[in-house]
Amino acid sequence: MGRLYVVARQVRFSRVAAALVVAAAVALSLQSQQAGGASTLRGTVRDVQGKVVAAATVELRAKDAATPLTTHADSQGNYSFAGLQQGVYSARAEMAGYGAAEILSLFIGAREVKTVDITLLPAKTPASQSAPVPAFFDQPQFTVAGVTDTTNLGGHGSDRVVRTRDSIAQETASLGSAPASIASAATEKSLREKIAREPGSAMLHHSLGDVEEKLGNSLQAVREYERAAELDPAEAYVFDWGSELLLHHAPEPALEVFSKGNRLFPHSVRMLIGLGASWFARGDVDKAVVRICEASDLSPDDPIPYQFLGRMQNVETPSAELVEKLHRFATLQPENAEANYYYAVGLWKRRPNPQDAAGAAQAESLLNKAIRLDAKFGAAYLQLGILDSERRDFLAAIANYRLAIQADSKLEEAHYRLAQAYRQIGEADKAKAEVQIYDQLAKESADKTERERHEIRQFVYTLRDR
Repeated sequence: MGRLYVVARQVRFSRVAAALVVAAAVALSLQSQQAGGASTLRGTVRDVQGKVVAAATVELRAKDAATPLTTHADSQGNYSFAGLQQGVYSARAEMAGYGAAEILSLFIGAREVKTVDITLLPAKTPASQSAPVPAFFDQPQFTVAGVTDTTNLGGHGSDRVVRTRDSIAQETASLGSAPASIASAATEKSLREKIAREPGSAMLHHSLGDVEEKLGNSLQAVREYERAAELDPAEAYVFDWGSELLLHHAPEPALEVFSKGNRLFPHSVRMLIGLGASWFARGDVDKAVVRICEASDLSPDDPIPYQFLGRMQNVETPSAELVEKLHRFATLQPENAEANYYYAVGLWKRRPNPQDAAGAAQAESLLNKAIRLDAKFGAAYLQLGILDSERRDFLAAIANYRLAIQADSKLEEAHYRLAQAYRQIGEADKAKAEVQIYDQLAKESADKTERERHEIRQFVYTLRDR
């Protein structure tokens, strides 16, 4: 399992909470004895230098539980909770001289052995509270020198991979700050005048970055975002800097920014998503999935990480871990149509062989549930048609493909597969008509993608020796 790193925040540990420790420890012992085949949570408590913190108090509370389970780290900083049931938990670690670390939402699956490392920060003092924030970077290991002509951006891999990569980059950027509501030359001039009077304002540099991006001045935008993060490495400023790099086809610099941002803000879901999206843009789907899975572990009830995982599984066979996360999505949000659909597709792609009737039946059940929840879910109808075609039930497949098109007339794959199904039953004229529609939609889609690539200028960057 991947490791989660949680940075501490200040909390008070009252005497009342301390009095609960003994009772909770007894409860933990009894639970461990009674549920030997259940799940385990374990990990190591460290400080910001990576040194183990012995004897730290670690609490684990099941959702809606009245009292927490409590244990103490051993001499090597290791802690463990055994005999746990599947569910959502919160965790907290404390030690005298440190700030406490909290994980507000942690999902533990059935019979899972999950490793969660915890990093404690030194306790704040009145002097340290007013001290300046450490610099985010001593010096970035890359330089952005300009932008290139966007007529030949191209991409690596199939058109589906390239389009998925670009859309994931755009969706990642949409998790950042809202675009400037007013962007004009006058607004830009006004912000630059304010910065001249107040050059150390991270907020002004960030606002100028928003304006420059909306005006199409992407190079100036990324420099302003970088300056804002240098002045104040706040989570929002670091994320927007990384997103700007990713959006403009600079995955390696984005990877560096999101990696360091993740170390600063290990409990930030969107920072992990940005890190995963950067790996995906580089073509490393496995590392991308690991990071997005970590994001879903941090916030199991948040649908956004699962949506990214669902999009990523479209480009290749999903890993077992990815499908397990989509299973959790469907379990935690059973009335979410997307949750049922993504899990169904994951199961279908992970089948050991095309003749796996049980797997196909489970996927079909989930797809039908998704449609009951959202009657306009074109992609779910399309997937049902694919299952029918595999069974060579082409009449049923045609019915589902037509429902998919009725729900979304721009669904290219539905028209293509409908043409193939018509051919199978000897309806050559209908097949030809669907192929013509498919060709037209494919051309419109390619033209749209090309226009979007013209609008997003590609950065020229240089990586330095690390």
